[in-house]
Amino acid sequence: MIFKNIHIGQMINDRVAESGIEVSRICNFLKCQEKEIEEMYKAKSINTEILLKWSKLLEYDFFRIYSQHIILYAPSTVANNTKTKKSSLPQFRKNVYTKEIIDFILELIVTNKMTKDEVIIKYRIPKTTLYKWIIKYKKNEI
Repeated sequence: MIFKNIHIGQMINDRVAESGIEVSRICNFLKCQEKEIEEMYKAKSINTEILLKWSKLLEYDFFRIYSQHIILYAPSTVANNTKTKKSSLPQFRKNVYTKEIIDFILELIVTNKMTKDEVIIKYRIPKTTLYKWIIKYKKNEI
């Protein structure tokens, strides 16, 4: 899974194909026509309310794809040395790494595309976290 370039319409289309849900059920659930569904499949991005409906219908968290993108590619406030202001929005203590992210990172190291130090710097993954993954997932060839 490549989290850098997200084409959500294609991912939804793939999930629909995997699930075997009929177009008539999709149209009924989303309250739209088949042509609109086809347009969503072609769209690189879609409205979050519609994405939430797709997530419920297909029983898949499409938002997590964006969360993983943020974890890997968005600059962190700590890395930028900026002071964080109090916010009314929920604050998250740490990143939640999915199995796909862990596999992606470990694959970079196994294939020698990146060194451990490069991964730590580029993706801001704590050194202890990376080494725990290596031990836990028994990547002895690393």
